[in-house]
Amino acid sequence: MRLSNLFILALSTILMASCGSETGQETTEEASMADSLIVDIDQRLAKYVPVRLTTDAGQLTDKQKQMIPVLIEAGKIMDELFWYEAYGRKDSLLEVLTNEKLERYLTINYGPWDRLAGNEPFIYGVGPKPAGANFYPADMTKEEFEAAQLEDKASLYTFLRRDEAGNLITVPYREQFAQQVQKAAGLLRQAAALADNEALKKYLNLRADALLSDEYQASDMAWLDMKDNQIDVVIGPIETYEDQLFGYKAAHECYVLVKDMEWSQRLDKYAAFLPELQRGLPVPAKYKAEQPGSDAQLNAYDVVFYAGDCNAGSKTIAINLPNDEEVQLQKGTRRLQLKNAMRAKFDKILAPIAGVLIAEDQRQHITFDAFFANTMFHEVAHGLGIKNTINGKGTVREALKEHASALEEGKADILGLYMIKQLHDKGELEGDLKDYYTTFMAGIFRSVRFGASSAHGKANMIRFNYFAGKGAFERDPETGVYRVNYDKLEAAAASLSEMILTLQGDGNYDGVAALVVEKGKIGEQLQSDLDRLSEASIPVDIVFEQGVEVLGLEEL
Repeated sequence: MRLSNLFILALSTILMASCGSETGQETTEEASMADSLIVDIDQRLAKYVPVRLTTDAGQLTDKQKQMIPVLIEAGKIMDELFWYEAYGRKDSLLEVLTNEKLERYLTINYGPWDRLAGNEPFIYGVGPKPAGANFYPADMTKEEFEAAQLEDKASLYTFLRRDEAGNLITVPYREQFAQQVQKAAGLLRQAAALADNEALKKYLNLRADALLSDEYQASDMAWLDMKDNQIDVVIGPIETYEDQLFGYKAAHECYVLVKDMEWSQRLDKYAAFLPELQRGLPVPAKYKAEQPGSDAQLNAYDVVFYAGDCNAGSKTIAINLPNDEEVQLQKGTRRLQLKNAMRAKFDKILAPIAGVLIAEDQRQHITFDAFFANTMFHEVAHGLGIKNTINGKGTVREALKEHASALEEGKADILGLYMIKQLHDKGELEGDLKDYYTTFMAGIFRSVRFGASSAHGKANMIRFNYFAGKGAFERDPETGVYRVNYDKLEAAAASLSEMILTLQGDGNYDGVAALVVEKGKIGEQLQSDLDRLSEASIPVDIVFEQGVEVLGLEEL
């Protein structure tokens, strides 16, 4: 998926015009095109607000301070691999650039398609982004893929390519990225040698092995066995959001993390309620027969480095991993709350949104504690429900294909709200329920701005339209603000929970596709209200200033 020579020439001409030629003889058409490009890029860059990723380095040991730069170097390799998965050869795009703003926006999006605008191209001459990104040949059809007799074609860790005769073949990640994963594995082993924590040492060595073998289960198990490590890293091919053709292929990413030991200890108790909450889900017994793993963990972190998939477009502020269904059923998952990034989104985005779109007398219920809890229980709720269909269609992810991620995010959002209600009723969660519900409503406006190219954006569109139909909120036509109807919101959350869990358990691909078509879109009124947020200069998301220099650590 490379830019054509014709496009490179056109892009180069436009960019040279945008900076002015030595003779000042650029054509009126070129200058006009360049001016249009620059204005557009300024507007697009304004969607993001910069945030510095820091932590209290004083709490770290000398070896931990040495380890973090090593892990960041490994993360930079994941960034390189994701560029290839999302676009193709990064150099073929960036080497012709002379415009700093355009290069910055290309880097934010890992290619020339705007992730906050439905993946529309933002450079003159670029066509639509292939649904399968660079995981498949751009000319491959779904029918050709389905007909191909290739055992590992649906593997998380293979590319589809063509041989000299034009036939489809698979290429494992470990072969496509042989040189890069060797280097990354070496860095992980170097970090392991610095680790005083034996469980962390074991995980880093096993993760190094996994990058070289494309076998990740053992390292996933070891990652869950870590309990008291202060430094953590999530690294490798993990999420399948980038593959919007089938949702089969995992993309590379990296988070380098420093655990907040005090906050993590406070959150620990909630994981114990998972089995009880699973039994209480509002669906027939067959849709909740699976038991979530008993080793689930909740932790809070300062994230000090993002790379690859998690750094593209809208930024992740909480994680629930591993994704391996077998690991989840045996051991559970770990839920990672990225507290510093979360705080930045609340202060710079969510609170200002509430000031524009939430009824004035309900704004008192917009709180960071509620935002943190809603986000945390979203991740916990990924562990609820069902991982395997009840009718032999395989895993939910396999059955729902490209729609699996959006529906799973929708499930986690709505079941997170269910968990909050249940725990609050049991006296295990403090605060006013109206805080959680009102902040949840404001959160829909925040996330729906991520657009249709994001699984989270689609999930929020579906929920907004579903809630609107159930009267969970109402909009004042004179002031343009929204008021939450708390009782109706609870009822809507319960009925949507049942719908999603049933669709997943049945592996009902057609039903989910119909739901996305019907409700996964932004109506004119909502779009008008979202435009008001842009007019108020409220950013859509954050972009990071990060790295060893920001942390005040020494370069590797």
